[in-house]
Amino acid sequence: MANLPVRPEIAAAAPYGAPHPPVPVRLNVNENPYPPPPEVVSSMSARVAAAAAGINRYPDRDFAELRSALADYLIREAGVAEISPDMIWAANGSNEVMLHILQAFGGPGRAVTAFEPTYSMYREYARDTFTAWKPGKLEADFSLEAGHGIGHIARARPTVVLLTSPNNPTGTALPLTTIDAIARHAEGRAVVVVDEAYAEFRRPGTPSALELLGEHRHLAVTRTMSKAFAAAGLRLGYVAADPELIGYLRTVRLPYHLSAITQAAALAALDHAGLMLAGVAELADRRDRLAAALAAMGFEVADSDANFVLFGRLADRHDVWERLLARGVIIREVGPPGWLRVSVGTEAETLAFLRALADIRKELE
Repeated sequence: MANLPVRPEIAAAAPYGAPHPPVPVRLNVNENPYPPPPEVVSSMSARVAAAAAGINRYPDRDFAELRSALADYLIREAGVAEISPDMIWAANGSNEVMLHILQAFGGPGRAVTAFEPTYSMYREYARDTFTAWKPGKLEADFSLEAGHGIGHIARARPTVVLLTSPNNPTGTALPLTTIDAIARHAEGRAVVVVDEAYAEFRRPGTPSALELLGEHRHLAVTRTMSKAFAAAGLRLGYVAADPELIGYLRTVRLPYHLSAITQAAALAALDHAGLMLAGVAELADRRDRLAAALAAMGFEVADSDANFVLFGRLADRHDVWERLLARGVIIREVGPPGWLRVSVGTEAETLAFLRALADIRKELE
């Protein structure tokens, strides 16, 4: 083995990734199970072909057209009064957006806070930007009480606070009152980031944190086209925030980080936002029916505003995961001990999962 001068904190670390065995029912990475409609594929092909004709030139490094289209989409989706293009930034997935945020506001001698259980990559963003990781804990029902959150932030003294709504892996959404209270406490101390990767799946009456942008210049709301837009392969994440905050993200980004091809494909998807999002209501309804079915089987089920359901409590969750895999169904072994997360798939995939799980319960009785 080569004697390489690797950083100690990554020497024994494994690359992030979920298993992808060749099984017929894949419900482990929260993908939208429906591919884009043919007319969207055709539109993407045309836009990408036009971009390819000029591929010898660097792309628009500030992607003005895409930022305008994303701003227009958020205004429609969240029902907010106004979001201007200079309030938008985008990158190769919301992962890179988060990395930009920590590059700008984290770093050596600084800390980032989130509330666990939550998205496992947050810890890795902290590691990769030399930012101390100081997590708090959610309540037993996976909620976050504002006073509890503020108390932890006061002790941890982070410069970045990550709030995930709906949360991954639990699916729980945060009330705006909680986000607002934490943002008010953090003003002058930290940037507050609300990760809304699954926002389009939220239940009626659940507002977006985009409604609070006008009140808090240190608030940022991240979104992605990987989930509701059925465009995980596109790798396009974005953030809405005050123009000054966005300006600092532009400073730390690599030159020409968003390719002309990515910009073209994303614009085509936004041109057909209605078609791309047509299955969201159906998936949300199936999520609620899946949660009810799991509860009827005797499992504890977390409230979900996302496209997945966390269920427990299992004496040996890995054994159940392996038994499902043996039946051609893969879900995610993630979250607190004794819990498993299942993505919402097609009707056939969801039924296959429930039947396999029912068989396993009988085996274990």
